[in-house]
Amino acid sequence: MQGLINVQYAFMANTLYVIEANPRASRTVPFASKATGVALAKAAARIMAGETIADQRANGLLLPKGDGGDIHPGQQVAVKESVLPFKRFRTPVGKTVDILLGPEMRSTGEVMGFDRDFPHAFAKSQLAAYDGGLPTHGNVFISVNDTDKRQLPLIAVRLEELGFKLWATEGTASVLRRYGIESNIVDKISTRVDTDPEAPVEVHHAAGSVGKNVVQLIEEGKIDMILNTPNSRGSRSDGYSIRAAAIAADLPQFTTITEFQAALLAIEAVKHNDYQIMSIQEHSKQLFELERREF
Repeated sequence: MQGLINVQYAFMANTLYVIEANPRASRTVPFASKATGVALAKAAARIMAGETIADQRANGLLLPKGDGGDIHPGQQVAVKESVLPFKRFRTPVGKTVDILLGPEMRSTGEVMGFDRDFPHAFAKSQLAAYDGGLPTHGNVFISVNDTDKRQLPLIAVRLEELGFKLWATEGTASVLRRYGIESNIVDKISTRVDTDPEAPVEVHHAAGSVGKNVVQLIEEGKIDMILNTPNSRGSRSDGYSIRAAAIAADLPQFTTITEFQAALLAIEAVKHNDYQIMSIQEHSKQLFELERREF
């Protein structure tokens, strides 16, 4: 194999899995080239034509040593975010498709954020993905599966510290209450388990709820950000309705705890210190100087 190869990995429970490997370039190439300052496509084409890596290190196309993956002190951090035109995708009956992604598509990205550290870079990626980016105040709706509920208290406390008001379904609110954290209860949307996500929904009113479900609150503009991790088939159908409403409202929404924790880091960073503005050209020049200084 000479040239570029695209490998997709998944990491789970301390085990690294190879999903697929393709002997070709991918959309990751321009992202990686901009992030590292290395012209990967040009280097790969020359290698396919017979040049060696040693030749390219000698002529300056590749770094004198290493693979370009090291982070140097003072170097900018780049974050790639998945952006797909979900509003344009429709089911045969005209419904919005679900945004839940598998590991292959989670690595698909069309926007990127640069900044001095990961939190600010992640915040920029969300600014490119959502109109207005991440909120720094307002209302957050939370509904997580049973596995993720053990991480819920710390997340809720951080949200309160950042000045957000919490909204939750009855089950999630009950977990929060056990830890002394209050939230506004919303009605849960449910569908019959034996039907598909597009079936008519039945609303069950929860005790102490505000009398509306989260879809209604989203449509009224009362929710600013969403954490919704899917569970069983029934709750996944609930989540489908929530995520479809959030797509229509262009709200930041997260379906994994890991990404939501990254969002909290980003919000905290932006509240305390604004973005650093730097062009791609300035970034490349700075990266070139840092790398040459290192070697």
